[in-house]
Amino acid sequence: MSDRPVLFVTNFVPPDRAGAFAALHAREGIELALFGGRSHHATAGVEHPGVPHRPVAQRDVHALAASGRYRAVVCGTAGRTALPAAWLGARRARVPFVLWSALWAELRTPAHLLARPLMAAIYRDADAVVAYGSHVAAFAARHGARQVTIAPQAVDNAFWSAPAAAPERPAPFTVLFVGRAAREKGVAELLEAWRAAALDPAAAALVLAGEGHDANGPGVRTVGALSPAELRNFYAAADVVAIPSIPSRRFVEPWGLVANEAMNQRCAVIATDAVGAAAGGLVRDERTGLVVPAGDAAALGRAIRRLHDDPALRERLGEAGSRAVAAYTYEAWAAGFSEALAGTPAAGRLLA
Repeated sequence: MSDRPVLFVTNFVPPDRAGAFAALHAREGIELALFGGRSHHATAGVEHPGVPHRPVAQRDVHALAASGRYRAVVCGTAGRTALPAAWLGARRARVPFVLWSALWAELRTPAHLLARPLMAAIYRDADAVVAYGSHVAAFAARHGARQVTIAPQAVDNAFWSAPAAAPERPAPFTVLFVGRAAREKGVAELLEAWRAAALDPAAAALVLAGEGHDANGPGVRTVGALSPAELRNFYAAADVVAIPSIPSRRFVEPWGLVANEAMNQRCAVIATDAVGAAAGGLVRDERTGLVVPAGDAAALGRAIRRLHDDPALRERLGEAGSRAVAAYTYEAWAAGFSEALAGTPAAGRLLA
């Protein structure tokens, strides 16, 4: 490991990524520059991520990246000015720049439209791009990325696969949704699908976990925000986890770690094709889960009904999902970054 760390610029560290950063730090030696701000994560960032870190303002990122204290600079796509500042700072310091990208579809807000020429330049110029999965890698390649590696999205598999202390099973057949009550999460379509499935509310329940949900219809229950251990109890007893995300002008689900968590508990997953975990290959239709068109409540309702009526299919998909998610580890995530960094030009070559 070099005596100079890698600068990793991001907004904050959600709990499910702290272990990934620890694995990367053990491999490469990193320092996180955390600038805060908005996030689409349902959880707040951890106060102590467990690796060297410093709070920064986005306006300070350029000077930090250009300081010469780092052997490479990595930056994600969050924030307004952090990404171009990190890129230009790395170029000023003449060290490799690595783009960590979650994007796999064109977003259409005014800000994203204005930023397209800049993003195109960064894709073409970055020494490497690290992608969430194959869907993000393909998008980066279409935008001119020269070298793309995949760092698979991961959770703490040991925790999420461990036996639940007190499984929560509100009905003999239970469908679980985990997430925010945000439009792009597709809760309205899920509720419509639940009604279309026409299951007996005395024997079937749709559980909405997360803040802001209202019980709406027979068999629908809300449980609010849950701790990880409490959520594992619900995964352990659920028959199906639904991830009904829909795309919008400002958001397309980059991954959906709910899929990883559920698969670790051998739970069958239904996801839409607007979920990164489906587009990126973890949730494979008829193999490790069911995939339905985004926004198609009728198709989602049929998938729910199908898994209700076919316990053997639920079991097969749950077992296949459990085997598939075993490869999505923090170490594999860190290895993706190590591969990207190993393939970048050495700082000395950039100085030439």
